[in-house]
Amino acid sequence: MSKAIICGTDMHDNSLVCRVAVEKEEPVTKRYKNTGRGRWQLFNHLKGEAKRRGCDRIVLAYEASTHGFCMYDDCRSASIECFVLAPTKMRKSRKDRKNKDDNKDAQLILEVLRGHVMAGNALPCIWIPDDEIRANRETVRARLDLGHKLTGAKTQVQTLLKARRMHSPRETGKSWSKPHRRWLGTLCMEDKNWPALASLLRQIETLEHEIAILDKEVEKLSEKSRYKDAARVLAEQIKGVGLLTAMVFLTEMGDLSRFSNRQQVGAYLGLVPSSHESGEDNDRKGHITREGSGRLRRVLCQASWSRVIHDHTESEVYKRIVRRNPKHKKIAVVASMRRLGIRMWHMALSSQQKTGVLPGHETDNIEKAVA
Repeated sequence: MSKAIICGTDMHDNSLVCRVAVEKEEPVTKRYKNTGRGRWQLFNHLKGEAKRRGCDRIVLAYEASTHGFCMYDDCRSASIECFVLAPTKMRKSRKDRKNKDDNKDAQLILEVLRGHVMAGNALPCIWIPDDEIRANRETVRARLDLGHKLTGAKTQVQTLLKARRMHSPRETGKSWSKPHRRWLGTLCMEDKNWPALASLLRQIETLEHEIAILDKEVEKLSEKSRYKDAARVLAEQIKGVGLLTAMVFLTEMGDLSRFSNRQQVGAYLGLVPSSHESGEDNDRKGHITREGSGRLRRVLCQASWSRVIHDHTESEVYKRIVRRNPKHKKIAVVASMRRLGIRMWHMALSSQQKTGVLPGHETDNIEKAVA
């Protein structure tokens, strides 16, 4: 009968805290540096123990973090089964959350993994994108981050003007038009003791230059075979959705074929209500779960507002929901976001299936369904 050595790992910037056990046996704690060398020391220890104890399977799990998938890639290179767990789906009691330490976190991961290996319990795994999707995500996310920084810098300029009770002349037109920018420039020249405004204007100019560069990079990405048809369909056929929104959706969602129905898409987007049911009480719905990508929800929100304003059909649906919940208008916005996300999934997936192009994905050690 096969045996497995199981390792639950709590990962930090500089350290790895591991709880290692052979199936039901009492686990032992091992600590390593979170470096390439430290990870290989861990792998060599696991392989040595597996050989000494006659285990033909080595299974390791850790929670997803800002470290990305370095640990997962190294495990694959070392021929070790690896699972990346979603921290938001790890069941922790209130007491555990208030009395946590590295050993307890590693022990919890070990227990969840041991339940999967020995009893077949479901694991709260995340989907592992391939190297190309990871790189594409970095480019699109960098473009979004620059947009947020630009908005913040412009808001700071408006705050400085308000603090000095200054208003732009009517002839300058809309904010950040060319005449408005020239007026701001003259303020810096007239008031030499206003370096804060001059600094912000330089930052805005730099950010706009970088945005223009990344816009071209995102456009290049959209021409790749895995995105080309889907991005074109989304940007051209759905009001309120531009190329950037389409690329954010495609890169954050990854392999669209891993979703079986609209319920899974809504859950992945974090746009489904939380549930509160206990005993004989009715199933009461709470706020949305907010699981998944916050970046994707933000662009869906922006696109949904554009659709409410410019699309007559979407506007009527929004108004109908608002009439039912006049004190909770956010419900209508969330409903619009969810409909838009599901519609984008349907259209992009259909486009990819017609052309036979679907993004590659890792399937060896992950669950295909997401909740």
